[in-house]
Amino acid sequence: MYARKGYELIKDLANGEKGQLQLFNEDLFNQVVDQCTQHYLELQALIRKMQEESVDVRETRNADHYGALIHHLSLIRNKRCLMAYVHNRAEIIQSFAWKVGLELLELPEEVQEKLSPSEKNYFGKHSAALQSYMAEVGIDLNVDMVPPKDPYVKVRVLDDMGEGILLSDKTANLARHSMHFLKRTDAEQYIARGLMEELTG
Repeated sequence: MYARKGYELIKDLANGEKGQLQLFNEDLFNQVVDQCTQHYLELQALIRKMQEESVDVRETRNADHYGALIHHLSLIRNKRCLMAYVHNRAEIIQSFAWKVGLELLELPEEVQEKLSPSEKNYFGKHSAALQSYMAEVGIDLNVDMVPPKDPYVKVRVLDDMGEGILLSDKTANLARHSMHFLKRTDAEQYIARGLMEELTG
């Protein structure tokens, strides 16, 4: 059936958990692109055939006309499926800049493995544009939008991060299971990456 591969690509996207990224399905994506190329070639061949037969393409309703229409509609459907797949993944990738951080290396390893090379490049350029804008206006938009009750937060380190980690007002030894009283702005990036947890109460 025409456009089935495009449908499978969207189904693959829909089967994932909302807001979570699955491994880029390069094989299926390329199959849909190849199918688009095939539909385009078939469409061009049918239009050429009708023109060679001096058939009025706008008026005639024969097998070639309907064949061309089917290839045209299948091409459009596949193109929409490809665009929906890429667009939805791009939105999730953009959200990483706000949730995790603006550096590709800040993304967890399991997330980086799910990105295609072009998506990694996209994330880098998106992050660079955000950093450039924030530097220009002098505001860090990556911090929590709701003002905290206390500018400091008590945290526990979940993974050994080493010694001499530079924070905004001091350096710290962030050994595993150690507890610290840090500025919220310093701790947020590590909490978002799962390297620290906030202690309440």
